Amino acid sequence: MSVFTQKVIWITGASSGIGEAIALELSRNANEAHPIKLVLSARRADELERVARQTGLPAADVLVLPMDVTDFGAFSAHVERVRHHFGRIDYLFLNAGISQRSTVAETDFSVYQRLMDVNFFGTIALTKAVLPLMLAQRSGHLVVTSSVAGKLGVKYRSGYCASKHALHGFYDALRAETHSAGLHITIVCPGYIRTPISLQALNATGQVHGKMDTNQEKGMAPDVFTRRLLKAVSRKKEEVYIGGPETIGIYLKRFLPGLLSRILRNREGA
Repeated sequence: MSVFTQKVIWITGASSGIGEAIALELSRNANEAHPIKLVLSARRADELERVARQTGLPAADVLVLPMDVTDFGAFSAHVERVRHHFGRIDYLFLNAGISQRSTVAETDFSVYQRLMDVNFFGTIALTKAVLPLMLAQRSGHLVVTSSVAGKLGVKYRSGYCASKHALHGFYDALRAETHSAGLHITIVCPGYIRTPISLQALNATGQVHGKMDTNQEKGMAPDVFTRRLLKAVSRKKEEVYIGGPETIGIYLKRFLPGLLSRILRNREGA
């Protein structure tokens, strides 16, 4: 974890799930000899304050920055606040996102717009706001949370899959454009991780799904996932798949697409 020492690390979606786990795992490895500085962002200020306290880091080393990732016009001011507070941004963990549980035929178009705003446009808008600072530093590392669903299509998640697929195209292009400027990009594709994402998923009309999926409930523990993620980031991996047997689907898509198609169309439930 020495690569994170003395670094300013901004985490979106930091109030729960993977984002919270990243903040806590980084703070567990921090001490006087290896300090880190965290910026914690999500919509719920009270939950961010809770996570900040749980890190155990000095108050001066944690900036709680409530933010709605669909308020694109506010991003420049948020970046300036981080720059003014800490002077730089070394890592940006782009982790905010929502999922979906509904068929294409039943889903309101507004649900697709919401999914794209949160999962795709919010992510690239914040990246665009941070990019000038990282280019000026000639250093920076973007860590983008996609999904196994960002590499293949799954029932009841059409908009979620689309939004995650789009991230790969954008960040692969950005990686090629900025590599010579000293920037790095890691795209992580989690499988089933034991987080509340299915509880907050949108249904066909945009209401909260409110149910914990069975596979999610049995998924990998967030702290286990996070340790594997941070190891991949420290090694500057470009793309990494972390989860259980479900990650095999990515390789089936590449080498045996017909077999995967039959498996997915016959698959029921969450």
